[in-house]
Parts: sequence; structure tokens; C-alpha cells
Amino acid sequence: MNVINSLPRSLFGRLLLIMLSGISLAQLLTSLIWAGQVNADSLQRIEKSSHYLAVSLSTTIGYFMALPANVRPIVIDQQREVGGTGLFISLNQSNLPVSPALAADHSELLLNTLREQLHEELGALTLSLSLAMPDAIRLYDRQIPIEDIPVRWVRQSLILEPEPAPILVAQVQLENERWLYLATLLPDPYLLSKNRVLTPERWWSLMATLVMAGLLSFYFVRWQTRPLRRLSAAADAFGRGLDGPEVSASGMRELDATAEAFSAMKLRIRRYLNDRERLFAAISHDLRTPVTRLRLQVELIDDEALKQSLEEDLDELDIMVKGALQTVRDSDIHEDPTAVDLDALLQRICNDQLRQGKDVRYHPETGATYIGKPLALKRAFTNLVDNAVQYGKSVSIGLKLSDDTVLISIADQGPGLTEDEVQRLLKPYTRLAHGQRCNADGMGLGLGIVQSIIHGHGGELSFRNLEQGGLEVLVALPAIYARSAGEEE
Repeated sequence: MNVINSLPRSLFGRLLLIMLSGISLAQLLTSLIWAGQVNADSLQRIEKSSHYLAVSLSTTIGYFMALPANVRPIVIDQQREVGGTGLFISLNQSNLPVSPALAADHSELLLNTLREQLHEELGALTLSLSLAMPDAIRLYDRQIPIEDIPVRWVRQSLILEPEPAPILVAQVQLENERWLYLATLLPDPYLLSKNRVLTPERWWSLMATLVMAGLLSFYFVRWQTRPLRRLSAAADAFGRGLDGPEVSASGMRELDATAEAFSAMKLRIRRYLNDRERLFAAISHDLRTPVTRLRLQVELIDDEALKQSLEEDLDELDIMVKGALQTVRDSDIHEDPTAVDLDALLQRICNDQLRQGKDVRYHPETGATYIGKPLALKRAFTNLVDNAVQYGKSVSIGLKLSDDTVLISIADQGPGLTEDEVQRLLKPYTRLAHGQRCNADGMGLGLGIVQSIIHGHGGELSFRNLEQGGLEVLVALPAIYARSAGEEE
């Protein structure tokens, strides 16, 4: 449930999030699979390289160990004079230190594998193996840097430019306590650097792919959801009685079918409203005629008791007919919406009450112009203010505009209402004992009519009891159809 609540509220946001998450996950999994394959291939190449180097080094070491001690320097000098071989070889008085400054994933694996194979080939020897870059390598007992050595001595065995390659250094202690020094390249000089799979360049490539896919997904999802926004706006405008734009075809079968169903529904509702208008016009005519005829006939009755009883029944019937017709008329179904200055409307209602000597105060936080049915809104707010004055004496009216709501508050100092009483008062012809004492002529239709008008504008009507006593009526209208007083048309 928490995961669902953390998702974006819009379809556009959810589709975009799912698409980007899927693309990111697919890229990550693909990179991991590729890295695993590259790593397996690297391990195989390292094993082959270790075997090749072990054969080459063991052969060379065995050859020099078989030579007399005084002949070894002569052979090394001869090789150096002819330009060197695949190995740079020297004799030293001690084991030269080598700083392994190579940051490679599989360098230790290569050295361990090579060390085991050399011990198998040559037996128990005092042997040291190191892998480092050329700038960390020193030659001869005086530890001369490689760049100070003549190029022809090392050109066959080492790579110093343009991109230096790692150098494998093997040092073997001979029988006369001297050390045989061998330096060489790997069979694939840049093998270890190839093992770096998820390099910064790789991450930048993945990021660029994600950005491009994100941009395409953003515009695609926005394009696909735009018809839904148009359909939502058309449905909301139709529900408020506004002439919204027709929903055009989007090219998507499902959305086009939904738009066609909405257009058909709108046509049926309009026909129903027209039929309803004609029906109530007929009811208004057809009911008043027999009621009037019955009143004339009652006047001809001589029996006073029967005559009074019939007149009471006719009065009750007349009140019910008037109430039903008033409900339809005050809901103002067919009034054309227009711009309504709520601040001016509430101010006029307040001034009307002040002229009658009522204690009504208006305290707006801001002005607001609202697209709605002016007469219907006037009836609704007038009814609410009349009720507050009638049953609560002192009245305070407020107006506030936020990002999503226009809030009108009407607070009185009356006895308040319970939740059950509020629900009862919203039903037609329902009156409380307190209301009957304060206003004997009411019919109990006011709040029901107000609720219908507010709901017809897409708003909500709510009630709450104040801590200091009294009742506050809150009318919340959607701010999508409102603008503040300082905004331009």
C-alpha cells in the first residue's frame, strides 16, 4: 500500500516512471551479463597467458642456470648488442624492489597462476614475481629508470610509448647469490586493462542512453496521454454545464472508443434534460389546474367540517407542488455559466442583510472571479446567509482562494448541528424543532437546493460546529474555474 501511495498520482507520471525504470533495469542487467561474459573470457585468456609465460620464463631461466657463471654476462651482452629479445635480462647483486603500482582486477590471479606453474617446471627456487608499469621499474644494481636505458636494449621486450604497457618482472636467485633479472610483456600487453568492464566511459554511455530514452519516453507518454486530459476536461466542463470542446479522434482505438461513448452519453443526457424541462413545465400546468378547480368546488360545500378538512388537504398539496417546482427552478439547470465576481456577490448579500439591521460581517482574504451560474450561486449563498441570520444571529462570512479550492465560509453563533441533524436537513421537507420555532413559514427545501447548486458546480458543502459555539458552513468550489482579483482576463 505504501508503494502505491509513493507512486505519482497522474497516469503520465506513472507511465514515465515505469518506462524509465524498465529501461534502467534492462541496461543494468545487460551490463552485468556482458561484464560476466567479459570476465569469463578474461580468465580464460589469463590462463593461456600464464601458461605461455611460464614456458618462456622456465626455458630462459633453465638455460641461464645451465651456463657457467662467467659465461652468463657474455651471453647477456651479446643479446643486448644484437638488439635484445622478447625478454630484457640482467644480472644483479640483489633482488631489486618493484612497486606494484598496477591497478588491475586480475593481476594477482595472473601472478599466482604463473608462480605455481614456474615452481612445477623449475622446482624449489627463490623466485619473486611482480607486475608494474614502466615508471615503477628499476634496472641493475644502481636501480636505473627505464627511460635512462638505451632504447635498442628494450625495444624488443618492452613498450614505453605511446601508451606504456604493464611489465612482468621475474627475479631468480642463482647459486652464486646473484639474481637473474627478467622483464617482459604479457602475450597480450593490454590484457589486464581490458578486464575493466564498467569503466567511467561505460557509465557515461549508459547514462546517455538513459537520457535519450527518457526524453523519447517523456514526449511519447505526453503525446499518448494528451487525449485523456482533453476527455477529462470535456467531461468536467459538461458536468458543470459549460460548452467544452468536442473530444477529437486521437488515432488510438481504445481512446477513440471512449470518446465516442462519452459523446453518445452527453447527447443522451442533453435529451434527458430537455425532456425533464418539458415534463416539469407540463406538471406545473397540469397540477395547478385541478388544484384550482378543486378549490372552487370546495367553496360550494355546505358542510363546514368537511370543507375545512378538504381545504387543509388542498393547502398541503399546494405546498408540495410549489416545493417540487421550486426545487427544480432554484437548481437552475439551464442557466448559462459566466464569470461571477464572488467578492462582489458576497458583499451585496452582506449589504442587503445590513440594511435589514442584521449583524453580518464580511472578511475576505482575497477576491475571486468564478466561472459559474450567477443566479444559482446567488440563491445558494443567500439561502445560507439567511439561515445563519435566522438561526444563529451574528454571522461572519469569509472568502479564500488556494491552488485547488475556492473556500467560502459562513459562521454563526447558533446552537450548532449534530451529524445526524445535518443529514436530515439535506432531505426535502425536513425541519428541526429549533427551525420551526424561528421560522414557521419554511418548507425544509433550502439546504437541499443549496447542495444541488453546489454539487452542480463541482463543489462540496460541509458543516462543522465551532469550539466557541455556533455552526460554520463551508462551500468548497474547484479553483480550476477561478482566478484571483489581480489576474488579467
